[in-house]
Amino acid sequence: MIDWSRAQFALTAMYHWLFVPLTLGLAVIMGLMETLYVITGKEFWKRTARFWMKLFGVNFAVGVATGLILEFQFGTNWSNYSWFVGDIFGAPLAIEGIVAFFMEATFVAVMFFGWNKVGKGFHLASTWLTGAGATISAWWILVANSWMQYPVGMEFNPDTVRNEMVDFLAVAFSPVAVNKFFHTVISSWILGAVFVVGVSAWFLLRKREHEFAVASMKVAAAVGLFASLVTAMTGDKSAYQVAQCQPMKLAAMEGLYDGGTRQPLTVVGEVKIPVLLSLLATRDVDGYVPGINDLLEGGYPLSDGTVAPSAADKMANGRKAIAALSDYREAKQAGDEARQAAARQVIDDNMKHFGYGYIDQPDDLVPNVWLTFWAFRVMVGLGVYFIAFFVLVLFLAWKRKLEEVNWLHYVALAGIPLAYLASQAGWIVAEVGRQPWTIQDLLPVSAAVSRLETGAVATTFFIFLVLFTVLLAAEVGIMVKAIQKGPESAD
Repeated sequence: MIDWSRAQFALTAMYHWLFVPLTLGLAVIMGLMETLYVITGKEFWKRTARFWMKLFGVNFAVGVATGLILEFQFGTNWSNYSWFVGDIFGAPLAIEGIVAFFMEATFVAVMFFGWNKVGKGFHLASTWLTGAGATISAWWILVANSWMQYPVGMEFNPDTVRNEMVDFLAVAFSPVAVNKFFHTVISSWILGAVFVVGVSAWFLLRKREHEFAVASMKVAAAVGLFASLVTAMTGDKSAYQVAQCQPMKLAAMEGLYDGGTRQPLTVVGEVKIPVLLSLLATRDVDGYVPGINDLLEGGYPLSDGTVAPSAADKMANGRKAIAALSDYREAKQAGDEARQAAARQVIDDNMKHFGYGYIDQPDDLVPNVWLTFWAFRVMVGLGVYFIAFFVLVLFLAWKRKLEEVNWLHYVALAGIPLAYLASQAGWIVAEVGRQPWTIQDLLPVSAAVSRLETGAVATTFFIFLVLFTVLLAAEVGIMVKAIQKGPESAD
């Protein structure tokens, strides 16, 4: 039942993420094109912006449908999780719906239907505000996700058996949330840029709309190169944060079982870069990076001068907290304040390892190393590839040879599925790498899941699989027809 619940949520999340990055990426590119129209007054840029806006609209609509289902699954499939931290997790999702979603839903209507009804300036503002709404929406969703990976700003209430928010700013602006936002959103610009370059290359292969295709490729490649470089920088920061907050995830990303100082970074196989992993993870070439076995066995030095506890020690502490919680509730019912206070102290002392009390054996703390290891390499490898790709496109544009290099057009088309693969791989690293935790160190998936019949979850898995596949096929079909039709006149 747990596996089916995880599979259903993963299915929904991965389908939803097929639509979100293209929405975020196209929003920036079409906004820049309309800005050029307003500045220059050339109808060419209006026509260009409207073409990409049409593809944005189709993608946006389908993304909304999958996103709504995803949010409801927190209540249907993960009700224990929703009960345990709903007071915290629900806040950013509520703000996302009330502020960001309504903002983009309002201005997207002006953007699509207001071309001949509002002034140029107001329409341009509506285009940018639609993209801003989608980006703000991503901010609050990523705040919620980051809190699951780095829980801060809360306090456990043994009377309600819930974690309650005590510092909204700590939740909303945690360093993990801020970095994850920039890394995720700006990497989405890469996908949008690759998509625009690839579709434009198709027009060049068909010897159609040369001016439109070349101009679109120039704008998209400039956005893509900027986004690729920023994503690389935020990726470095993300790796450092993972090393500090989720060392088991880092060990899985590197396939590192036995750690130590001056650790090399594994490129692939036996190809390693000396001391680079220690430098990236600790900002010190002599820094100690624990491996999977070290994390399970404990005993290695921590940055604060203490020694890391073993997985068995953490599990024992977690069980102390769970037992003390039961004792606290019994004492409260009996009116024994002294016993209640003593139990509360035990809970507070061991709360940071609370979730370990639900772990059956230490090996359960190890995520899928093979999948995490290779997903990380796919993400990083393709990220480096796209930097080189955008540099080449911009170089050929500067040399005025974009139309002549036919092989590049095929490469550009092939880049579209590669961009989606890199984007999905990033989320696989983030989510598979943190297993078995729903909330890092506080709640494993085994304790977060709803009490449902396995058959019911399995049945709805296949219903969603069919539904999402039909939606995806419909979206691709509509977008292909729109692309084949090409940009229409601005009138």
